[in-house]
Amino acid sequence: MKTFNIKRLASFALATLGAAMFAVPAFAADAPKIDSGDTAWLLTSTALVLLMTIPGLALFYGGMVRKKNVIATVAQSFVITCLVTIIWMVIGYSASFTPNADAGLNQFVGDITFFMTKVNVTSTNSLAATIPEYVFVMFQMTFAIITPALIAGAFAERMKFSALILFMILWALFVYIPIAHMVWGGGILGAKIGVLDFAGGTVVHINAGVAGLMCALFLGKRKGYGTENMAPSNLVYTMIGASLLWVGWFGFNAGSAVASNALAGAAMMNTQVATAAAALAWMVVEWVERKKPGMLGLASGAVAGLVAITPAAGFVNPQGALIIGIVAGAGCYAAAVWLKKIFKYDDSLDAFGVHGIGGIIGALLTGVLADKAINSLGEGASLLKQAEGVGATIVYTAVVTSIILLICKFTTGLRVSEEAEVEGLDQALHGEALHE
Repeated sequence: MKTFNIKRLASFALATLGAAMFAVPAFAADAPKIDSGDTAWLLTSTALVLLMTIPGLALFYGGMVRKKNVIATVAQSFVITCLVTIIWMVIGYSASFTPNADAGLNQFVGDITFFMTKVNVTSTNSLAATIPEYVFVMFQMTFAIITPALIAGAFAERMKFSALILFMILWALFVYIPIAHMVWGGGILGAKIGVLDFAGGTVVHINAGVAGLMCALFLGKRKGYGTENMAPSNLVYTMIGASLLWVGWFGFNAGSAVASNALAGAAMMNTQVATAAAALAWMVVEWVERKKPGMLGLASGAVAGLVAITPAAGFVNPQGALIIGIVAGAGCYAAAVWLKKIFKYDDSLDAFGVHGIGGIIGALLTGVLADKAINSLGEGASLLKQAEGVGATIVYTAVVTSIILLICKFTTGLRVSEEAEVEGLDQALHGEALHE
């Protein structure tokens, strides 16, 4: 993401002055001209990021659960895509990215200026001045879709479908949207504190990872966890899913340059380097400890690298990306394997271990490794600012996610019955079974 620019935002706000709350904002006559190359790249990036959730994440997670839960797991990614699409169109974009007064409540969440996506078809957002605003809306929608979908990996094989739907609606509204606004939409973390998050280290990964940990703690362990065989049902699905995530991530990171330019190229290069380094680092640690390198480890390490480079992709050079990848591969292995054993929580598919820890590693190292030759905004980077962003995200997400889980617990209920868990969620919740 481009960092918030107060002068350009003020110009945009003046252009819409006098419009009614639900009216289509006026189009500024002197707005920057839409660039066809930038637009084409954002259209492509949008499709790539959507591909990351369906089918990428769906297959990645689907292959890691037991056969009796594959359909239920892939269905989670699919229904979340549908739910968040509508939420984003109705209120999500407006509350995340509308111009605001930079004071009071507007430091934490936007307003309803663009309620129901009432934007002029030829207008642009101040953060994407050469892109039609509809394209920017769609691009940001794909980020809003994949973030809650990532959480599902933490409670795989045991959450009610009704609880999933209620949880995801409330979480998108009261966790994702405020964090996105605070970091990217002119809110307190990005505009005032100066937290750097190029493509979602805090907004997407720390946010989803911490929420996943809260879900794992609230729901408790799967029946038979630690005593029964819960090996992945199909690592080929997982490998295909990880590969789709890897390719789609170029839209995620390079697309966040919001232009077809040198910064997009740097972000793409950094993404490739960090991902490969993390996959190899995870493989080496696993090889030393388990005496064998596994395909699941390679895939998990690659995703850890993708996660960690996300906040840094447009701020570091390839040497920095290499360091981030190595640290993330080893660090996320430690969290996914050793940390879970020490604290005995059941983060089913390592949503916290990979996304939470990987996001924290990447966000903090952005403050250390940012290179102003790659991005002039890197000159203002600092470990302290990044730590403030990490800390604020962790606290806010943990508290509000816990409240949402309590609401779900006392309304729909959170967890399926023991009988349903034994039978498998495919049959118990959806009346379907996987036949191979």
